[in-house]
Amino acid sequence: MSRHIVSIVGGKEAAATTTYESTNPARPSEIVARVGMADAGTFADACRTAKEAQREWARVPAPVRGRVIASIGRLVEANTERLARLVTEEIGKPYAEALGEVREIVDTCDFFLGEGRRLYGQTVPSEMPDKNLFTFRNPVGVAAVVTAGNFPVAVPSWYLVPALLCGNAVVWKPAEYAAASAHAMFQLFVAAGLPDGVLNVVFADGAETFRGLELALDEGSVNKVGFTGSSEVGRKIGELTGRHLQSACLELGGKNPMVIMPDADLDLAVEGALFSGFGTAGQRCTSLGTVIVHESVHDAFVERFARAVGEARIGDPTREVLAGPLLDQKFAERYEEYLTWIQPHHTVVSGNTGKITKDNPRGDFDGEGGLYYHPVVVDGVKPGDRLFMEETFGPIVGVTTFGTLDEAIELANLPGYGLSSSIYTTNPKNAFRFREGISAGMVSVNNSTSGAEAHLPFGGNGKSGNGSRQSGMWVLDQFTRWQAMNWDHSGRLQKAQMDVAEIVPDLDFRLP
Repeated sequence: MSRHIVSIVGGKEAAATTTYESTNPARPSEIVARVGMADAGTFADACRTAKEAQREWARVPAPVRGRVIASIGRLVEANTERLARLVTEEIGKPYAEALGEVREIVDTCDFFLGEGRRLYGQTVPSEMPDKNLFTFRNPVGVAAVVTAGNFPVAVPSWYLVPALLCGNAVVWKPAEYAAASAHAMFQLFVAAGLPDGVLNVVFADGAETFRGLELALDEGSVNKVGFTGSSEVGRKIGELTGRHLQSACLELGGKNPMVIMPDADLDLAVEGALFSGFGTAGQRCTSLGTVIVHESVHDAFVERFARAVGEARIGDPTREVLAGPLLDQKFAERYEEYLTWIQPHHTVVSGNTGKITKDNPRGDFDGEGGLYYHPVVVDGVKPGDRLFMEETFGPIVGVTTFGTLDEAIELANLPGYGLSSSIYTTNPKNAFRFREGISAGMVSVNNSTSGAEAHLPFGGNGKSGNGSRQSGMWVLDQFTRWQAMNWDHSGRLQKAQMDVAEIVPDLDFRLP
């Protein structure tokens, strides 16, 4: 039985203008949820509602807000299996990965519940007597958060948890193809005791969301925008917020490189490439884009990698598989376009390409009518190829070669993204030289390009983002603004830089 869900604004159901059907990508004829889609006016209204609710929420002491975050973590933990099964049903993520995604919410709550007692400011010495200086973290106000559906609950928690902890109200627009998972997460957050209007969820398409965000920015009811999605849309969000003198926290796409040095443990490198390239069917922003392998170990690596990909299990995401289906039909259509980027000078070393069907099976698996696609490894990609330069959101990985580490770093930076990266080596000098030269916000040594922990900064540079960071203490700078206060108790006006006492040194003094 499919669910019927609508937007919730100020604790009340909002009117819908159209209906979207969220389907199970493993069985596309199965409707997971019928989603009432809102328009731009509803989004703008949600921001006004949030602005009113935020004033009272900000007055709640931060340690008490931290206790609410603790309750969210316990509620999510108690509902782990049910929420993970819903994620698997709605977007086809393998159940083991879905469990890990839900665990990420709990980890995020566990980290931030204590930050309610650590929203520290500073007492700063003044250059004048009888005067004290202080700094405070204040909430920004209302945060509009727009998230993708490949991580329908974990990534939103990176925004929602710290934003709420810091005393902000939130209007959250999840991906419509993951609406049921988002709605379930919203219910868990509200059950923790959040007042009406502090967290609102709006289901809308991209165009209506953008128009609604523009209206809200015009009205001054949004003070921060968080966006996870494509680089193309991220640019538009950045331009829109910039026109209104607001800032956006942008977490965008990636073309994440993995460098394989001559001294690498090849079996370990293959394991990392397999998981980061084809886990979640290659639909992570941190998924492996191109393997940059030293020419001396190229053949050995490619042979092992192709064999591992051939042996990997693709299929029903409720079972033990490396990957399930693609997220949604629109991503399947886009992925089929990426396959047309394979050129005559490329070599597909992994076997069949395209959709898995009875006429194009993967072993004894015929795809069962789902959005399943063959994992593809393309050797011989070159700088300038679209497969080398552009993000390919799906199960396809390119391979190229290099001669020196400096050349590898240059190749890794060439596409202009800067999210995640990896190097396999047993030489610490190689690891630190790579870290120094790579433009990515995240670097792994002898590990895959995928895998974030709740207490480390997550985010990218270049086409991957605007340098903002999520997770850990660093995200507090996204959802608070520093306020400076000076308190002069001298009883007279003391003018900074003008009335400062001066002690005159004898700079001509020399030792005899």
